Amino acid sequence: IKDFFCPESLLLDSHYIKRYIKQNFGFLKKYKEQNMNKKSIIGGGAGELTNLDMDIATAHKTNTNFWDTIGSEFLGATALPYYGSFVTEEKLQLFGDVTNKKLLEIGCGNGHSLKYIIEKGAAELWGTDISPMQLERTKEFLASNEMDANLICAPMEREGGIPKQYFDYVYSVYAIGWTTDLNQTFCNISSYLKKDGIFIFSWSHPIHKCVAVENEELIFRNSYFDEGWYSVAMADKEIMLSNRKLSTYVNALAANGFVIEQMVEETDEDLLNPNLTDDFSKKAKQLPVTFVIQARKLE
Repeated sequence: IKDFFCPESLLLDSHYIKRYIKQNFGFLKKYKEQNMNKKSIIGGGAGELTNLDMDIATAHKTNTNFWDTIGSEFLGATALPYYGSFVTEEKLQLFGDVTNKKLLEIGCGNGHSLKYIIEKGAAELWGTDISPMQLERTKEFLASNEMDANLICAPMEREGGIPKQYFDYVYSVYAIGWTTDLNQTFCNISSYLKKDGIFIFSWSHPIHKCVAVENEELIFRNSYFDEGWYSVAMADKEIMLSNRKLSTYVNALAANGFVIEQMVEETDEDLLNPNLTDDFSKKAKQLPVTFVIQARKLE
């Protein structure tokens, strides 16, 4: 089973997930038994969610277990040059020239984004992830390409021995949304960056989780203002996530010394196949499914 599937892999609505699993893994029956078709994954739909009171230790344990076991098989991986569905670094050019620069990736997953940056001429690469097994995959993947990076296993809310005021860039592709403490995460990232350092991250656009396709029309099913935590059952595992408004990300950046230089919500029409008629593609044609922010550390 390949770890890297497609740029849509972390934005899947329930219909897309069912087709993906049926085509690639052959356990749709088990998937249905677990009522996955009623759930919404990482902002990917507007289905039924199980709300819950969030405990940080429980969230870390639950999500680590998911990524250590079936995470890559269920959700694949989104990695540079893709920031998410229909948004690419090749089009946006947010990094610019990274030759001889020092970069840190938050939530490096299986290492594909690290490889992309190494090939751009970076001088030094670091990566963090909450999952020991994901980091093992990263080591194996980079080694198979005769590459290397400094890897740290730790939640992004904890510093974990990462050097301070050291990096020219910190970036994160579809990982920031897993944090249990957004403000602390942005505070940590600010401390890792040099003055005028750049922070780039992407995640599912919060409006995406609110809208469903019914009878060929887009309708609101969930409140945009609900920032509660929820769980999603996936086979015999579970993930825990939080909804956040776009303003929550913007305000947390401002509170930690960042100024936003670019925010991207647009769908790249060159990547959106007009012949696709699934619900996910219908939504992507009318509302943002991914957002990307480039911010600069002021002090």
